Amino acid sequence: MNFEEISQLDENDHGRYMVEAIKEAIAAADEDEVPIGAVVVYNNKIIGRAHNQRETLSDPTAHAEILALTQAASYLGDWRLNGCSMYVTLEPCPMCAGALVNARLDRLVYGPADAKAGACESLYEIVNDERLNHQIEVIRDFMSEPCRALLQEFFIQKRQMGKK
Repeated sequence: MNFEEISQLDENDHGRYMVEAIKEAIAAADEDEVPIGAVVVYNNKIIGRAHNQRETLSDPTAHAEILALTQAASYLGDWRLNGCSMYVTLEPCPMCAGALVNARLDRLVYGPADAKAGACESLYEIVNDERLNHQIEVIRDFMSEPCRALLQEFFIQKRQMGKK
Protein backbone atom coordinates (compact mmCIF):
# COMPACT_ATOMS: atom_id res chain seq x y z
CA MET A 1 0.00 0.00 0.00
CA ASN A 2 1.39 3.43 -0.88
CA PHE A 3 0.67 6.98 0.29
CA GLU A 4 -1.72 7.70 -2.62
CA GLU A 5 -3.89 4.71 -1.73
CA ILE A 6 -3.89 5.74 1.92
CA SER A 7 -4.91 9.33 1.23
CA GLN A 8 -8.07 8.05 -0.47
CA LEU A 9 -9.11 6.35 2.79
CA ASP A 10 -9.52 9.69 4.56
CA GLU A 11 -13.27 10.14 5.04
CA ASN A 12 -13.54 11.99 8.38
CA ASP A 13 -11.45 13.17 11.31
CA HIS A 14 -11.00 9.64 12.63
CA GLY A 15 -10.00 8.56 9.13
CA ARG A 16 -7.57 11.44 8.75
CA TYR A 17 -5.77 10.53 11.97
CA MET A 18 -5.78 6.80 11.26
CA VAL A 19 -4.20 7.56 7.89
CA GLU A 20 -1.37 9.26 9.77
CA ALA A 21 -0.98 6.19 11.98
CA ILE A 22 -0.88 4.02 8.85
CA LYS A 23 1.87 6.25 7.43
CA GLU A 24 3.84 5.59 10.62
CA ALA A 25 3.25 1.85 10.18
CA ILE A 26 4.64 2.08 6.64
CA ALA A 27 7.71 3.87 8.01
CA ALA A 28 8.17 0.99 10.46
CA ALA A 29 8.02 -1.57 7.64
CA ASP A 30 10.56 0.48 5.69
CA GLU A 31 12.89 0.14 8.71
CA ASP A 32 12.22 -3.62 8.90
CA GLU A 33 10.14 -3.13 12.06
CA VAL A 34 6.72 -4.69 12.59
CA PRO A 35 4.41 -2.18 10.85
CA ILE A 36 2.45 -0.65 13.68
CA GLY A 37 1.94 3.10 13.89
CA ALA A 38 0.31 5.42 16.39
CA VAL A 39 -0.59 9.08 16.70
CA VAL A 40 -1.87 11.09 19.66
CA VAL A 41 -4.28 13.94 18.95
CA TYR A 42 -5.11 16.89 21.19
CA ASN A 43 -7.43 19.73 20.12
CA ASN A 44 -7.39 18.42 16.53
CA LYS A 45 -3.59 18.50 16.38
CA ILE A 46 -1.20 15.56 16.27
CA ILE A 47 1.11 15.99 19.27
CA GLY A 48 2.74 12.55 19.20
CA ARG A 49 3.51 10.16 16.38
CA ALA A 50 5.60 7.04 16.27
CA HIS A 51 6.04 3.56 14.91
CA ASN A 52 7.52 0.41 16.36
CA GLN A 53 11.26 0.69 16.95
CA ARG A 54 12.04 -2.34 19.08
CA GLU A 55 14.70 -3.65 16.68
CA THR A 56 16.16 -0.21 15.94
CA LEU A 57 16.45 0.80 19.59
CA SER A 58 17.01 -2.71 21.02
CA ASP A 59 14.26 -1.81 23.45
CA PRO A 60 11.37 -4.15 24.29
CA THR A 61 9.23 -1.16 25.30
CA ALA A 62 9.70 0.75 22.03
CA HIS A 63 6.17 0.09 20.81
CA ALA A 64 4.51 2.75 18.67
CA GLU A 65 2.00 3.56 21.42
CA ILE A 66 4.62 4.08 24.13
CA LEU A 67 6.80 6.30 21.93
CA ALA A 68 3.80 8.39 20.81
CA LEU A 69 2.63 8.79 24.43
CA THR A 70 6.09 10.00 25.43
CA GLN A 71 6.08 12.62 22.67
CA ALA A 72 2.57 13.78 23.58
CA ALA A 73 3.45 14.08 27.27
CA SER A 74 6.55 16.09 26.36
CA TYR A 75 4.46 18.39 24.15
CA LEU A 76 1.89 19.00 26.90
CA GLY A 77 4.47 19.09 29.70
CA ASP A 78 2.32 16.68 31.68
CA TRP A 79 2.03 12.91 31.98
CA ARG A 80 -1.75 13.26 32.14
CA LEU A 81 -3.05 13.21 28.59
CA ASN A 82 -6.57 14.32 29.41
CA GLY A 83 -8.42 15.39 26.27
CA CYS A 84 -6.19 13.25 24.03
CA SER A 85 -7.06 10.47 21.62
CA MET A 86 -4.77 7.78 20.25
CA TYR A 87 -5.08 6.19 16.83
CA VAL A 88 -3.16 2.96 16.41
CA THR A 89 -3.05 0.40 13.62
CA LEU A 90 -3.43 -2.69 15.83
CA GLU A 91 -5.14 -3.45 19.14
CA PRO A 92 -2.66 -2.51 21.90
CA CYS A 93 -0.87 -5.15 23.96
CA PRO A 94 -1.12 -5.30 27.79
CA MET A 95 1.89 -3.01 28.30
CA CYS A 96 0.52 -0.37 25.95
CA ALA A 97 -3.07 -0.65 27.18
CA GLY A 98 -1.82 -0.13 30.72
CA ALA A 99 0.18 2.90 29.65
CA LEU A 100 -2.90 4.37 27.95
CA VAL A 101 -4.91 4.00 31.14
CA ASN A 102 -2.11 5.47 33.26
CA ALA A 103 -1.83 8.41 30.86
CA ARG A 104 -5.56 9.16 31.36
CA LEU A 105 -6.19 9.11 27.63
CA ASP A 106 -9.80 9.94 26.67
CA ARG A 107 -10.20 7.84 23.54
CA LEU A 108 -8.54 4.97 21.71
CA VAL A 109 -9.24 4.20 18.06
CA TYR A 110 -7.60 1.11 16.64
CA GLY A 111 -7.62 -1.12 13.59
CA PRO A 112 -7.84 -4.90 13.78
CA ALA A 113 -7.99 -6.92 16.95
CA ASP A 114 -4.87 -8.83 17.96
CA ALA A 115 -5.91 -12.36 18.94
CA LYS A 116 -2.41 -13.18 20.24
CA ALA A 117 -1.64 -10.11 22.36
CA GLY A 118 -4.59 -7.70 22.35
CA ALA A 119 -5.50 -6.15 25.68
CA CYS A 120 -8.51 -4.03 24.74
CA GLU A 121 -10.91 -6.77 23.64
CA SER A 122 -9.13 -9.93 22.53
CA LEU A 123 -7.36 -11.33 25.59
CA TYR A 124 -8.06 -8.63 28.16
CA GLU A 125 -10.08 -5.42 28.44
CA ILE A 126 -7.58 -3.35 30.39
CA VAL A 127 -8.77 -0.01 28.98
CA ASN A 128 -12.30 -0.60 30.29
CA ASP A 129 -11.59 -2.48 33.51
CA GLU A 130 -13.70 -0.76 36.16
CA ARG A 131 -11.28 -1.92 38.85
CA LEU A 132 -8.76 0.58 37.50
CA ASN A 133 -8.88 4.30 38.22
CA HIS A 134 -9.57 5.31 34.59
CA GLN A 135 -11.43 3.90 31.61
CA ILE A 136 -11.05 4.87 27.97
CA GLU A 137 -13.65 5.30 25.25
CA VAL A 138 -12.78 2.75 22.56
CA ILE A 139 -13.57 2.63 18.85
CA ARG A 140 -12.61 -0.85 17.66
CA ASP A 141 -11.99 -2.29 14.23
CA PHE A 142 -11.58 1.11 12.57
CA MET A 143 -10.07 1.01 9.05
CA SER A 144 -8.97 -2.53 9.83
CA GLU A 145 -8.43 -3.70 6.28
CA PRO A 146 -5.51 -1.42 5.30
CA CYS A 147 -3.94 -1.95 8.74
CA ARG A 148 -4.28 -5.72 8.47
CA ALA A 149 -2.95 -5.69 4.89
CA LEU A 150 0.26 -3.95 6.00
CA LEU A 151 0.87 -6.55 8.69
CA GLN A 152 0.09 -9.47 6.38
CA GLU A 153 2.35 -8.16 3.61
CA PHE A 154 5.18 -7.61 6.09
CA PHE A 155 5.03 -11.13 7.51
CA ILE A 156 4.63 -12.74 4.08
CA GLN A 157 7.85 -11.00 3.02
CA LYS A 158 9.57 -12.10 6.23
CA ARG A 159 8.59 -15.73 5.67
CA GLN A 160 9.77 -15.56 2.06
CA MET A 161 13.14 -14.33 3.29
CA GLY A 162 13.29 -17.06 5.91
CA LYS A 163 13.01 -14.73 8.90
CA LYS A 164 10.61 -14.85 11.84
